[in-house]
Amino acid sequence: MRALAIHPGKSVIGLARSMRPRQWLKNVFIFAPLVFDEKLLRPEPLGRTVAGFVILCLLSGAVYVFNDLQDLERDRQHPRKRHRPLPAGELDPRIAWGAALLIPIALAYPSFLLDPQFALIAYVYWGMNLAYSLWLKHRVILDVLTLASGYVLRVAAGVPLVRVERFSPWLYLCTLLLALFIGFAKRRQEIILLGENARNHRAILEEYTVRFLDEMMGVVMAATILAYSLYTFSAPNLPSNHAMMLTIPFVLYGIFRYLYLIHVKGETAPPDELVWKDRPLLLTVILWGLTAVLILYLR
Repeated sequence: MRALAIHPGKSVIGLARSMRPRQWLKNVFIFAPLVFDEKLLRPEPLGRTVAGFVILCLLSGAVYVFNDLQDLERDRQHPRKRHRPLPAGELDPRIAWGAALLIPIALAYPSFLLDPQFALIAYVYWGMNLAYSLWLKHRVILDVLTLASGYVLRVAAGVPLVRVERFSPWLYLCTLLLALFIGFAKRRQEIILLGENARNHRAILEEYTVRFLDEMMGVVMAATILAYSLYTFSAPNLPSNHAMMLTIPFVLYGIFRYLYLIHVKGETAPPDELVWKDRPLLLTVILWGLTAVLILYLR
């Protein structure tokens, strides 16, 4: 009955928080085809990509709400997630269910109008995330692979919006590997943060150990560096002088900095949160982006 007494204004704020706008940063991967196909300065593909970004943000927000509804009782036992609007009793579950169902329905026509292929990819992304919330998050390794595939689909969603001409498939592989690294790092963070209660909060954590995750992160880290290095001098759309190789040190430092933070400094924040907390890491990401754009657009 507590949810019935929630003030309407607080419900709106609670719903907005449950859609996790801070997590929408992940959807910037949709801009990869725009940037690396060298169409960032063209108004039409830029506008279409921005529209696609907004649609992905709202779809992912609906998935976050659905996931919170599924994990409501477990989240109440989590040291951080218990402060989310639903487990904290700040959002009526009926409003949450309405948003989780109505947002994807409302976005179907605008998505199709923007581009039918984009709409297909966007709703495959949405459906895959629902499958993750209901089933795949309980399957060892498949849970991380599913999360990583979401990043690849974000990139793929941007391809039809800009009518790609020179986008290299190497970037799909680089995205997948980087996302796997982030996914295994998140599982490690959960085990460290929750300690003995980890398995009670998320059953799949019983299938993981810190040592196993460290080994997986090491394998994926090496593959990420190798794949990105190969991309910088073998992708056909890049400058013939191989100037993109100048961005490799930023990738190396970013990965090594993250490993330093979790192994030496004992950081337990997820990678997507830690990048905002740690200035050197954030600066590295910014410098990598600026350098890549300058190399592509000033050749």
